[in-house]
Amino acid sequence: MVPRRRDHDQLGGARPLSQRQLRVGEELRHRLAELLRPGELRDPALHDATVTVTEVRLSPDLRNATAFVMPLGGANAEEIIAALRRSAPFLKGRLARLIELRHMPNLAFALDNDAEDDGEDHDGAG
Repeated sequence: MVPRRRDHDQLGGARPLSQRQLRVGEELRHRLAELLRPGELRDPALHDATVTVTEVRLSPDLRNATAFVMPLGGANAEEIIAALRRSAPFLKGRLARLIELRHMPNLAFALDNDAEDDGEDHDGAG
């Protein structure tokens, strides 16, 4: 019996991302970065904050998106994540006007701990 192609692609149980997931995720990342510029949002925690959107991952059905963000210098990270979660419905509406999709994914925000780790790995000796 010939194994399915999907069985070969799965290492560690994670399904590989489709080309559409990658393309839509990258478009969402660019547009979110535009919307999260300092002064764009009225929330006091986000008004003057500089936030980097490092990655946006989508579910296979493109209904849910998780945006991984990192505040500049890691300052007030928990406060900024909470403010982004409060602003998620507003941001979803703004993105729906900017990106032509049949259904705009629900937005979730998470702190990108990998970006912090990458910087430490490159600075250390050895």
